[in-house]
Amino acid sequence: MFVLGLQGSPRKKGNTHYLIKTFMNEAEKSGARTHVIEVAKKNIIPCKGCGVCEKKGYCVTKDDDMTLEIYPLLREADVIVAASPIYFYNVTAQLKALIDRSQTLWSRKYRLNIEDPQGKMRRGFLLALGATKGKNLFEGVKLTAQYFFDAVSAKNEGSLTYWRIEHPGDMEKHPTVREEVRDAVAGLIKPFLTRKIILFVCRENACRSQMASTFTQYLAGDKIEAISAGSEPADKINPDMVKAMQEKGIDMAFRRTRSLSQAVSDVTPDMIISMGCQEECPLIPGAEIQDWDLPDPAGQSMEFMQTVRDEIESRVKDLVRSVLI
Repeated sequence: MFVLGLQGSPRKKGNTHYLIKTFMNEAEKSGARTHVIEVAKKNIIPCKGCGVCEKKGYCVTKDDDMTLEIYPLLREADVIVAASPIYFYNVTAQLKALIDRSQTLWSRKYRLNIEDPQGKMRRGFLLALGATKGKNLFEGVKLTAQYFFDAVSAKNEGSLTYWRIEHPGDMEKHPTVREEVRDAVAGLIKPFLTRKIILFVCRENACRSQMASTFTQYLAGDKIEAISAGSEPADKINPDMVKAMQEKGIDMAFRRTRSLSQAVSDVTPDMIISMGCQEECPLIPGAEIQDWDLPDPAGQSMEFMQTVRDEIESRVKDLVRSVLI
């Protein structure tokens, strides 16, 4: 499983940095793979309010870190943790720019009516701290987090908030923070750790294995962690495949290809399913191997792509039934 952190403070190694680092360390101890985005260091162009994403599903800004890096990570994450100090009852400007640009994901969900298959399982959690003791200090940031998590298809699982955190080291000196973080991480991570891990493999990881892993996430993401990889991964996923999956109401936007070596360095699969390249599949001790021997629809007609898509969906349904017996 993958936990993504959004560190929103512009201060280097301040209290917010300590809080999210403590959270991520606990997640790693529990068996999660983690990554933290230092938002203030990223090139995130603010939302222009042009409305293009609500019509086309993509942001007009295509060459900043939001498009090139952050959208794909938001889609890959099982858990998204947003961390920020309070600036005028809300998150920092840097994190707010990232949140505003998530309008693209909101638009795909609510305007184009296509579903992120991993959204059924994804969870969101807020970490926030402020210098004052006012009882309303976190009301604004909690509302912002609630709607941000909804936009990125993550169920809002709550927050840890801390008053009177003003000076360097205050968070580290807090008497209950470590215990509270441990409890929060345990509650978030536990449902993910019991899932069976299935790796779907094809040559380019641009089409068949992407569809197979996506259908598995969509149908049984709470019981199966489905990942995909390729022996010779392409630069990007197949656009015709994206269109074919959209016909099923499933959103494949911002997915990236990955190599077999990368996939098995992150997780140890219980099962490996080849789309027709069994001789190239990695040897994992104890992992069951299947070969579905499906034709490659890349470069073929859309009708051929749809036929392969439907066959993969049928096989995934059978697989899910057999795995969950």
